[in-house]
Amino acid sequence: MTRLFGAALAVGLAALGACARPPSPAEIAARAVTLRPADDRLASLYEHSCRACHAETRASAPLAGDRAAWQPRLAKGMPALLQSIVAGYNGMPAGGQCFTCTPQDYEALVRFMAGEAGQ
Repeated sequence: MTRLFGAALAVGLAALGACARPPSPAEIAARAVTLRPADDRLASLYEHSCRACHAETRASAPLAGDRAAWQPRLAKGMPALLQSIVAGYNGMPAGGQCFTCTPQDYEALVRFMAGEAGQ
């Protein structure tokens, strides 16, 4: 009975380990293409401004839903991140080409793309 319990425990732990593996780059890219903010207004802003780069692997931007890619950016703090968005940073154009976005919109869009809200 003890061996049976041990074997069942080992199988269960192995299954849990498989569930906890991080997604592959291909899985992240495939998921990024399908993500949309739950809020209709944010979804529209995302579709017209952010999605072109943040759902496209060739753009070299952190992909929507790729928490690992967003963590170093979020670690800088939202004020620093918002400053980079508004001014532009590396290949990202100023304001991310979102001419109607407010600071609150940018923050909500970042949280969405970082996998923190509304997917």
